[in-house]
Amino acid sequence: MLNIALFGTSADPPTAGHLAILQWLSSHYDLVAVWASDNPFKEHQTPLEHRMSMLELLIAETHLPNIQVRRNLSHRRSLISVQRAQEIWGLEQNYSLVIGSDLLKQLPQWYQSEALFKLVNILIIPRPDYPIKTEEINAVKLKGGTCQIAELQGMKISSTAYRERQDKNVITQPVKDYIQREQLYVKRTS
Repeated sequence: MLNIALFGTSADPPTAGHLAILQWLSSHYDLVAVWASDNPFKEHQTPLEHRMSMLELLIAETHLPNIQVRRNLSHRRSLISVQRAQEIWGLEQNYSLVIGSDLLKQLPQWYQSEALFKLVNILIIPRPDYPIKTEEINAVKLKGGTCQIAELQGMKISSTAYRERQDKNVITQPVKDYIQREQLYVKRTS
């Protein structure tokens, strides 16, 4: 049985924080499947295709053979992504769905969350400014979910910092080059 981490992220753009999470997951799981997707609870500035391409560039930097970009897992609904993963690797694997602590509160409201919780364990990545609250974990447990908290300290880096302030310290050079080449996140003046 494989321990598989499923990490769908909005990654708008993918940052050094995403890279640190992927490296941590790689050392704790047999396989890490990652993809960019649209979160129905967020607005996305950049088209999915660009976010996926930037994520591929980020992962190429890791040189870790157990991390795979899986475009075919991308879906707005995590349940669909997990079902697609089961079609690829089989039902007998141990799947963990990776989420940031910023998403924990909304998790019980996700599409068919009870069905989702039957298929995966939830791995919560702590994020600064988003404390993990007992009542939020209990809300997941009430719907049948199991939660585990990663022993990883989230970096105070976010995609928002890049989008709002063009903070180039939060992204890696290949992603920076892609953004410049494709002219993404350009502030328009009226």
